[in-house]
Formats: sequence, structure tokens, C-alpha cells
Amino acid sequence: MPLVAPFDSVAILESAALSYLPDPATVAAADHRARHWQSEEPGPLRPGSPEHKRAVCRMFADTFNPYKPSVIPWPKLEPEALQRITSLPIWDIAVQTEGKAMLRMATYAETIADPEMREAIARNGWEENRHKEVLSKLVEAYGIELAPEPEYRKPRDAEWAYLVTGFSECVDSFFAFGLFEMARRSGFFPIELIETFEPVMQEECRHILLFANWLAWHRANMPWWRRPWFELRVLAVWAFLGWERIGLARTVDSDGKERVQDNNFTVTGTKSVAAEELSLAQIIDLCLAENDRRFAGYDPRLLRPVTMPALARFARRFMRRRGSAAAEARQAA
Repeated sequence: MPLVAPFDSVAILESAALSYLPDPATVAAADHRARHWQSEEPGPLRPGSPEHKRAVCRMFADTFNPYKPSVIPWPKLEPEALQRITSLPIWDIAVQTEGKAMLRMATYAETIADPEMREAIARNGWEENRHKEVLSKLVEAYGIELAPEPEYRKPRDAEWAYLVTGFSECVDSFFAFGLFEMARRSGFFPIELIETFEPVMQEECRHILLFANWLAWHRANMPWWRRPWFELRVLAVWAFLGWERIGLARTVDSDGKERVQDNNFTVTGTKSVAAEELSLAQIIDLCLAENDRRFAGYDPRLLRPVTMPALARFARRFMRRRGSAAAEARQAA
């Protein structure tokens, strides 16, 4: 389902993306702009202030990467690599998740009175639709069979749907950053495929950077009497996400064939992409390092998502690296 947004700037972005010619110099420049950005606003950026809002929206516009899904050169894979990728239990959920995210963000954007923030959220929805196109081109290129997509319907509660999507992306991206790096190091994905998919991964970083700063802006500017109900909704979203990610999602095709998809692959998929078994401490360290690396190029005055990194660092305090216990035992002996 294409995103039809009532904002001229988003239509201009789409036109620019369609006319994009991916010569190496242009690709390199766009990639650098997507990862490095500093605001010209002076002084601190107090959450909720006009300066903060302008910086957030300007960041999201300036770091736009105009890659075009239809001209992505999907590399030819050896049979073994192709089998590993096509067997991952994620593709149906990945495509459908992007489709839902696109519609939820477009719907929520329509409710925002501030034109700059409305345009940024609408742009985010357009990029989610492009992610869906990228995934659709990938599964087409490698012959991955997908279940029929459901009908995408506008949510009745736009704010709730946007909160679910935003917090879900914060959770998934934190682990996906580490998972992607594991796949690169292990050779699970050929380097050509890693490089092809890299802009999408960095775009997810931009998306959750926008969400974290929208959340602070939204909280700061809402009437005081709405704040308790909003915070209860945030807690309810976290409870919903925890429940949603338990177990596997099962669907049945029209031919009666059951398809199993992992709702929580970004958390549980380490063994599927790593060349060797990693301890939980090693996984957390890698996720934290990749999370910090991907955010490092953006203005440090912008807020970052904090919940998943904080939970990971708290859990990490009670763990030791693999081999440390054995080393301590040898020293004691």
C-alpha cells in the first residue's frame, strides 16, 4: 500500500528519490549526511522548546538518504548463503511490520497541529513504506515465499498505535544493531549484502532518534492534566510489547500450509547468524557498542532512546564474560 501523505514536502522527497542516480560519489555523500549531523541552534536544546523542535525536524530532513529500492543491486548468493537467508523465520513479519508502521505514522501525523513535527512524522511514515519496498525487493530477488499480506487499516487510536510502533522500533533496533554486526563478523550475510542493507539499518537509528525526541517534545507540551493518563498509556504499551513478543507467530496459508514466524527474532536470533556461540554478556556488550556507534554522529544535544540501553547495562552488571570464571579458578588454584 503506497503512502499518500497530504504534505507537499513528502511528495517532493518521493520525486527526488525516484530520480536518484546512484553513482558512487553521490552514494558516499548521502551516506555520510545520513550519519553525521550537527544543529546550528545555539546553546542547550531544552526538550519541548521551539529550538529543540526545530533541531529535531531539521535533523530528520537533512539526514534523508535518497536511495531507490528498485535500483538496489541485490548480489548473487551462493547456494549455502541463500539457504541460510531464506530459512530465517522473519520475512512475513518484517514486511507486515513495515506496512503497519507506515500507516500508523501517517495516521498519527494527521493529528499533529505543529506543521514541522507533522511533516517529520509523515516523512518517517514514507521511509517506513520504503523499507517495506526494500524487503519486498529482497524477497523477490531471492525467491522467498511470503504469506498473503493482511489488509492494512488505519488505527482508530492514532496515538496508541504510534506509541506501540515507536517503542517497538526502539526495542528491535537495539538488538538488531548487534545482530547485524554479528552477521557481518560471522560471514552469515555476504559482505555485498551487508553493504546493500546498511542504509536501512542506519535509517532505523534515525527513526528511533526522532521518536525519542518527539516523545520528550510531546510530554513537555501537553497540558498537565493529560500527563498522568499519558504515562499510564506508556506503561501499558510496554506491557503490551512484552506480551506480544512471547513465542512464535503462526499463520496458515490459503493452501492450508502453516507458516511459523519469530516475533522476537531480534532478541533470540543470535544462534542463527553467529559463527560461534556467544555468551549473553558478549551479546549485550556488542549491542551496546553498536548502539553507541550508530548514534555517535548526531548532535549530542538530541536525546537518545534510553530504556533498552539502561536495562542492558543494568543486566550486564550481574554478568561476567565467558572464560572469566575459568580464569579466576585457575588463579585461585
